[in-house]
Amino acid sequence: MISGLLGKKIGMTQIFDGDGNVVPVTALEVGPCYVVGLKDKPAKVVLGFDEIKETKCTKPRLGLFKKVNAPALRTIQEFKSSDNAGYQLGQQLKADLFRAGEYVNVIGTSIGKGFQGGIKRWNWHGGDEGHGSMHHRRIGSNGANTYPGRVLRGKNMPGHMGDVRVTVQNLRVMQVDLENNMILVKGAVPGSKNGLLTIEKSVKRAYRALDEKQEVVVHKRNPMKQAKAAAKGGKASTKK
Repeated sequence: MISGLLGKKIGMTQIFDGDGNVVPVTALEVGPCYVVGLKDKPAKVVLGFDEIKETKCTKPRLGLFKKVNAPALRTIQEFKSSDNAGYQLGQQLKADLFRAGEYVNVIGTSIGKGFQGGIKRWNWHGGDEGHGSMHHRRIGSNGANTYPGRVLRGKNMPGHMGDVRVTVQNLRVMQVDLENNMILVKGAVPGSKNGLLTIEKSVKRAYRALDEKQEVVVHKRNPMKQAKAAAKGGKASTKK
């Protein structure tokens, strides 16, 4: 079984769960991905995604696609696989790899913000707001004293913000639309609309049906705290 697929971010919306609660979700177009290569030791599946014109594809890559009877594709990426026996070159993989209730990790490139100051980039509180302060949004002194006499590496400073690889873990799949090849995941994912994403199955959280109710953990009361509260004349804690 392959670990994940390539996809695109379509946008955000909201749905209602079985209890009538509003759930913010992100729509992801998952596939169709084409199998363009198979590797052993360790087992990996090479997938291609996002059809493009042949004129926009390099000749070596176009030759690879024609060899496996696949159209010209924009992106190629490897995915781990437990067994390659069920996959063939040119095969299409779609959203049916996922099911509602399981958890996925979504990897993408965050939206670039350009060069930003420390207040926006690192949430600095800023300086005094008085008219004579002249230190409203400046970084101020950032050096050390005689020792070490330099700015320590890793110090938060103004600079380029965003446009980095971001992984959001354990997003729950709320719906799978096989007709439109889309899935809805609870929460937000990195990147802008139509941005390339890698959707992988989570290894930290197991599948749980959407209609499954979690057990309520009942905490035991501490008799010592109850006795102390009663001795002080206060109300005993009713927390469970």
